Amino acid sequence: MKTVMSLLLVLVFLPAHAWALSIVDSKHNLSTSGPGPYKSLTENKVCIFCHTPHGAAKDVGVLWNHGASTTTYITYTSSTIQTAPGQPTGSSKLCLSCHDGTVALGEVLTPPTPISFPAGLDYLTSGASALGSDLSNDHPVSIPYPVAGEFAPESQATVDLPLDHNGLIQCTTCHDPHDNKNGQFLRMDNTASAMCVTCHAPTGWASTLHATSSATWDGVAPDPWPNSTEVTVAANGCENCHEPHNAGAGARLLHSSVEEDNCTVCHDGHVATKDVASDFQKTYHHPIEQTVGVHDPTEDPINAPRHVECVDCHNPHQATDTSATAPSASGALKGVTGVSAAGLVVQPLTQQYELCFRCHGDSASGTAPTPRQILQTNTRLEFDPSNPSSHPVEAPGANLNVPSLIAPLTTSSIIYCTDCHASDTGPGAGGTGPAGPHGSNWPYLLERRYETADGTIEDSTTYALCYKCHSRASILGDQSFPMHSTHVQGDNAPCNVCHDPHGISATQGNATNNAHLINFDTSVVSPNSSGLLRYESTGTFSGQCYLSCHGHDHNPSVYP
Repeated sequence: MKTVMSLLLVLVFLPAHAWALSIVDSKHNLSTSGPGPYKSLTENKVCIFCHTPHGAAKDVGVLWNHGASTTTYITYTSSTIQTAPGQPTGSSKLCLSCHDGTVALGEVLTPPTPISFPAGLDYLTSGASALGSDLSNDHPVSIPYPVAGEFAPESQATVDLPLDHNGLIQCTTCHDPHDNKNGQFLRMDNTASAMCVTCHAPTGWASTLHATSSATWDGVAPDPWPNSTEVTVAANGCENCHEPHNAGAGARLLHSSVEEDNCTVCHDGHVATKDVASDFQKTYHHPIEQTVGVHDPTEDPINAPRHVECVDCHNPHQATDTSATAPSASGALKGVTGVSAAGLVVQPLTQQYELCFRCHGDSASGTAPTPRQILQTNTRLEFDPSNPSSHPVEAPGANLNVPSLIAPLTTSSIIYCTDCHASDTGPGAGGTGPAGPHGSNWPYLLERRYETADGTIEDSTTYALCYKCHSRASILGDQSFPMHSTHVQGDNAPCNVCHDPHGISATQGNATNNAHLINFDTSVVSPNSSGLLRYESTGTFSGQCYLSCHGHDHNPSVYP
């Protein structure tokens, strides 16, 4: 009697949540009193579906009472996992005896007669906890704790997330099947992915926007967090992109198997303030939609199969909103792999151009947009500071006399690739859209209009990109070249006919013939009557041309 009274007093004075969130009021209560849809028609005992004091399964432990699954599972795999899992063992195999949906919920060892359930609810075959036999899209289990890489020390992580007696990660590392106080039977409150980062320790995560942003979803479909009750980016943490069970993509457990969909579901102006997704719908854009499943973290940064995905340019575990000064990379590119000016892989990159050189340097393929006297598609070579001329992306340009530059630009200035290649609605173009070369309505992902067709009538808009940095009044006032106005306005010759906007490699050109970005468009310019086609620099603001253009034979034409 004394024992019964003591138990009653304990129950009376327990905090309300301690009893309400116990196994009795959780979905693991499969008895007639259970709160979930899966519950017995006849059995009122709570523990019997998993445990029995007599007649338990041999060599299992925990007095196991449920029928075992004989399924062969498809297990998780990726190029970065340290130990590929075999078939589930230990407590994970016990959990799967219900959660793989192949054994009836009422299939117990004692009593020998199966416990009755309603038709259609006798197997766990639907809902988030129905894992099936394909575990390739679930967090790997029955594996040792990783000994290297971006993980917390095992002794630290396993204080709250225990390994089994064989030292393996199991379902019970993250879940306590008897305690649902944290929801989903989690061993810890996972707000802001507190449980995930107990083991996973990605470099830079604590300061990245995905871990700190207070941005919320504005309610416009689609819901970026359909399986979460959290309302901010920071609170969702890892689960902004990853799903521990039934993920859309197997390797790395992403929500969607279509890589960009994991990013654009938030970066569409309905969570993140800038609508990057719309830029990818523009006529010219980085073609993230052309490949699926090609990108891999272990790929060769230079010789990988041709593709582009958001994560080729952005590291979601490290990206921040910090700004930088050219040529340094901004926080948006933090933690990304690049290729240096010398053609070497750098991890992480430090200069913005190192990112561009990954795809537009030594791995470049295809034809140049303009048929030039000197053809080159490797931008790493085009921007080399030793070149006879180039736009100042890696270092200040070779020309010390450029009167057309608009302040604050000087001949000592360095510019970004994204000063020319960027969104036409972004801040560089005077708009409010996202920065960066995601998409543009101008060819070649240019931020502003730049006509290259011969016969273009000059005005302030046709060469808006050039006039962003170079004064139109200076150019047409012939301050550096006395025939600029004659060519551009009189003959309707575009800038592109004479000037190669990136630069001329020192391996192909020289300071005499290729100063001032001179590299002729051979669809417009041809050899002169003597068979010569070249430009010669003869000093500051002086030179001579040997060519034929627009019916004029330069043999040579000398200026000034």
